[in-house]
Amino acid sequence: MKARQKRLVFVGLAIVGVGAASALALSALNSNISYFFSPSQVIASEAPAEHVFRLGGLVTPGTVARQEDGLTVKFDVTDNAETVTVAYTGILPDLFSEGQGVVTKGRLGADGVFYAEEVLAKHDEQYMPPEVADTLKTAHVSGVIESVGTAGTGGASN
Repeated sequence: MKARQKRLVFVGLAIVGVGAASALALSALNSNISYFFSPSQVIASEAPAEHVFRLGGLVTPGTVARQEDGLTVKFDVTDNAETVTVAYTGILPDLFSEGQGVVTKGRLGADGVFYAEEVLAKHDEQYMPPEVADTLKTAHVSGVIESVGTAGTGGASN
């Protein structure tokens, strides 16, 4: 084998090695990605059915219910437009409370309940996760537009 052929084989092997390493790295990153979805997006079936994703919004007041085992908690998360029931087994963060912002990470069950693996709560009175704040603003704007549209058609005329 000539020197030129040896170099071409070496370059070819290097390209195959770099390609394989890149494919493995992308595969590992893809399995660790969890996208954020609002309750409205989950109800509209925009969330992936078989993958872990994050669900965020406000904990609906009066919906936190502990099960008999003492560790399982069910509560509703809303974006002021739609509501999704969340089931979580574990210890909730100290700052978790009704009416406050929360981000949960888990999977959507076939029964429509979001089974959370992790629950994150706000860290002080002023903080809200950016994704939750954007979702609530969007839901509020669409709610205002809908209420203006229905108010204009249902009023009495003189």
